Amino acid sequence: MATFTDGHGVRIHYESWRVPEPTAVIQLVHGIGEHIGRYGELVEALNGAGYTVWADDHRGHGQTGFEQHGGDLTRMGRPGPGGMRAAIAGVERFGEIIREAEGDEVPLVILGHSWGSFMAQHVVNRHPDRFDAVVLSGTAWLQLGYTNLGDLNKRFARSGGTSVEWLSRDPAVARAFEADPYTTSRTLQQLFGWPQSFSLITRPSKLIPSELPLLILVGGDDPVAGERSALALLRDYVRRAHLVDAQLIVYEGARHEIFNETNRAEVRHDLIGWLDARFAVD
Repeated sequence: MATFTDGHGVRIHYESWRVPEPTAVIQLVHGIGEHIGRYGELVEALNGAGYTVWADDHRGHGQTGFEQHGGDLTRMGRPGPGGMRAAIAGVERFGEIIREAEGDEVPLVILGHSWGSFMAQHVVNRHPDRFDAVVLSGTAWLQLGYTNLGDLNKRFARSGGTSVEWLSRDPAVARAFEADPYTTSRTLQQLFGWPQSFSLITRPSKLIPSELPLLILVGGDDPVAGERSALALLRDYVRRAHLVDAQLIVYEGARHEIFNETNRAEVRHDLIGWLDARFAVD
């Protein structure tokens, strides 16, 4: 693992899985309470299809959080100085590091999941010319009334189950999450507080190039936001940025972590097919 130091002196840990002559480079932005180690299958599939992947453990998360909090696992997920603004700035800076390493010739795609997709929306708004495509999974339209601020596990709780059944229909995913010392089931609001959580509210920038490809992937049974919110987000991108290549795929019955769902092979196939259609050279 490599590191860079952010504006508050926190060392951000990251990894890169590089392939020769990549079709494109993917900046993977993980969600709240987790880390990049949970994306092994996705990284392997992307590498196998000719895509280089870079991913960091955000502020307070994974290896970054472990070092930042002196090995205190009870504090995992807490962002530390700078809060949400610093977390987003870290994702921005990481994108610059990727560009510096990979050069300007290869396309750069940002792929954000959940909280990572919220931060990605902010980063794309601020740097609309930096990326060649955007993929958002488990995402939401960042307006009041379009995300679930209540108990995400309420509909899925079962006798003998875990507190994170809402992640996936695959029981092994919830068990692995709870057994992982680097994960936490604390919510965004619990880790950042309400003011910083509300600071994520935004809409697509009108300065985003209309030709920027956008793919939104959500589970039809995702309790965080789901189809209604994802559709509102898609429509707002089209309305405000006039995107001409914007697509939403909803996986019926799937919950929040579509890359860890029972149909994850289908999701990976759809993602790679979408990328290939835009970047693969015949």
